[in-house]
Amino acid sequence: MSTILERKSVHHYTGQKIGIEAIDRILHAAMAAPAAVQMMPWEFIVITDDKILHSLAAGLPFAQMLPEAGTAVVVCAEPGKAAMGKEEFAVLDSACASENILLAAEALGFGAVWTAIYPDKGLIKFVRQQLQIPVNIIPLNIIPIGYPTGEDKVRDKYDPALIHWEKWQGTLITLSENNLHGK
Repeated sequence: MSTILERKSVHHYTGQKIGIEAIDRILHAAMAAPAAVQMMPWEFIVITDDKILHSLAAGLPFAQMLPEAGTAVVVCAEPGKAAMGKEEFAVLDSACASENILLAAEALGFGAVWTAIYPDKGLIKFVRQQLQIPVNIIPLNIIPIGYPTGEDKVRDKYDPALIHWEKWQGTLITLSENNLHGK
């Protein structure tokens, strides 16, 4: 639970690169993600080359931190490998793998952040061109991974007003302090 609750979106990095062993452990965690009918329709592109990181950052408005992170993983979805060959399953399964990357990075003491590519057609086209990704593969996101400076802090996103409990009658009640304490 601590890894989940301490995970944060890290935008500030020291510039020190992480090692190949750490990248391998993170990708091992990514591939442990749930996938519909165990089809595992994901592919990963690991980027450590400074020139490529700068080039990607230049065209991705929400990924300006790529060069400072020093490492990035592009999570790609391959609909042809997904359950029933559906894009939706490929995207959902690859999103699960992405979350595992974020959690693994946190657990190993690194910082990471999901920077979206999908569903923006312009960003998809840009990343495909930059990394020579075939048209049947969807670049879903780029996750910068590196040593955090410590500037980025955890935000408590828990909101009991978003939780609903179902009664046998099929009506929904909102969780409140009274419900929590049996009043």
